[in-house]
Amino acid sequence: MEDTFSRVLTLTSFITRRFIHFIEHILLRDLSRCLEDLGIISCGQHPSSCSDDNSVSTSCSSSTHCNSSASLGIHERRASDLEHQSLVNSKGLEIVHRRYNYGVVNFILKGLMLPISCLRFACQLAMASCRCYFGYLRCAQAQVQSIVSRVCKTLHGSSDEIGWLQCAPGMAPVEDGSVRFWELLQSIMSGQHILPDSFVYLLIPGLFSNHGPLYFVSTKRFFSKMGLACHIAKIHSEASVEQNALELKLYIEELYWGSGKRVMLLGHSKGGVDAAAALSIYLHELKDKVGGLALVQSPYGGTPMASDILREGQVADKETRKIMEFLICKLIKGDIRSLEDLTYEKRKEFIRKHKLPDDIPLVSFHSQANIAPGVIATMSHIAQAELPWLPCAENAVLAGRKVPVIVPVSAAMTLCAFHLQLRYGEKSDGLVTCRDAEVPGSVVVKPDRKLDHAWMVYSSWKREPSEPDACEMCEALLTMLVELGTPSQKAKQSTNCV
Repeated sequence: MEDTFSRVLTLTSFITRRFIHFIEHILLRDLSRCLEDLGIISCGQHPSSCSDDNSVSTSCSSSTHCNSSASLGIHERRASDLEHQSLVNSKGLEIVHRRYNYGVVNFILKGLMLPISCLRFACQLAMASCRCYFGYLRCAQAQVQSIVSRVCKTLHGSSDEIGWLQCAPGMAPVEDGSVRFWELLQSIMSGQHILPDSFVYLLIPGLFSNHGPLYFVSTKRFFSKMGLACHIAKIHSEASVEQNALELKLYIEELYWGSGKRVMLLGHSKGGVDAAAALSIYLHELKDKVGGLALVQSPYGGTPMASDILREGQVADKETRKIMEFLICKLIKGDIRSLEDLTYEKRKEFIRKHKLPDDIPLVSFHSQANIAPGVIATMSHIAQAELPWLPCAENAVLAGRKVPVIVPVSAAMTLCAFHLQLRYGEKSDGLVTCRDAEVPGSVVVKPDRKLDHAWMVYSSWKREPSEPDACEMCEALLTMLVELGTPSQKAKQSTNCV
C-alpha cells in the first residue's frame, strides 16, 4: 500500500513539475518578446534628437546602452524567475505532500467511519423493527380489547336499563288497581256490562299486527254486540312511533268530529306506545277529544328484546342489524325504526322530550308468561305471512299473496320469557318486562293469571268457562278507565297523590 502511494506521489510530482516548466517556458518566451519589442519602440520614439552632427554617434551609443541595460534586466528577471520557479516547485512538492497526507488521513477516517455507518444503519433498522413490532402489538392489543369489550357488552345486555322509569327523577308514582280490576272483571263475567256508549272505543294494534288476521277482531265483535262504537286503528304497524302518532292524531280527530263523542284508547304492545306518543306530541289538539288511555303490555320504558338485538358495540351488531333490516324492510315492507323506537335508548330520549299529560286517565296492564315446560309444545294461534315474491293466483289461499300459517306463539313467548328470567331475573310476558310496562302516573293492573304477550289480542281455542277471556279483560280495563275519568274519581285520585 505504501509503495503504491509513493509511486502515485512521485508520478504526480513529476507531472506537476513538467507542467510548471512548460508554463514557465511559454511565459518567459512571451515576456522576452514583449520586452524586446518595448525596447525597440522606446529607442525609436525620438528621431528628432539625432538631427545634429552628433546624432549618429549619440543614437548608436544610446541604442547600445539600451540594449545592454535591457539584456541585463532580462537576465536579472530570468534569475529571479528561476528562483521563483524553485520556490514554486518546492511549494508544489509541499502541497502535494500535504494533499497526500490529507488523502491518507481522509482514507483512514473513511475506513474507520464504515463500521460506524454500518452500526448506525443496524441501530436504525433495529429501531424500525421495534417500532413496527410495538405498533403491531398495540394494534393486536386494541383488537383484543375491542373483542373483550364487545363480549362484555353483549353479556351485560340490558341489565342496567330494565326498570329505569322507577329510578328516573321527576316521574310520577303509580297506583295499584289490581283489586278494582278484579272486581270489575267478576261483574262482567256475571253478565253486568256497565261500559257506557257515550264514548268511541279505539283499539290500537301493536307491532306486526298487519300480518295477523285475528288481531283484535274478536274484541271488536264483542263490543259491537253490546252496541258500542268500536274501531281498530288502521295504521302501519311496522312504521315509526312518530309516524303512527300523527296517523292516530288524525284518526282520533276524525272519530271525534264524526260522532261528537270523546275517544277511549286501548293500545296493545307498540300500539300503546304509539297512542302515548300521540297524546304527548299533540296534547293541545287531543286533550279535549280523548277520554283516557289503557296501555296493555306496552314497552313504554323500552324492551330488552329490541335493545339486545340492535345494541351497537356488541358481538355481530352490524350483521344482526342487516338481518333485521332484511326481515323488516325487505320482507314485510316495514321500517327498521319501528323496532329502534322500542329500545331503551330511544325511549329515554323520547320520554325526556315528550311527557304524558297529567289530566288524562292512564291504566297500565302487564302480565307474566307461563314458563312451564308443557307450554313449549303448544301451537295455539294462527297468523299469516305475506310473501310478495309469490305470483298472483286465483286460488283463495294465495289471493293477495298472503299465506295463513300456524305459528307457535305461546311456545315462542314462553321461550323468550324463560330467557329473560334466566339472563336478567326479570318477570315478563315474553317480550316486555313488568317493570318497563308500568307507566308513571298510571293505575297499574297486575293479573294473577299467567298470560303471555299475545294472549290479549288472540282468541284461545281452548277456553275454560270459569276463566275470563281477552275480550272481557279489555272491557274491564276500559271500564276502569271510564271510572278514572269521572270527576269524583279524579278528586279522589288527586287526594291520594297529595
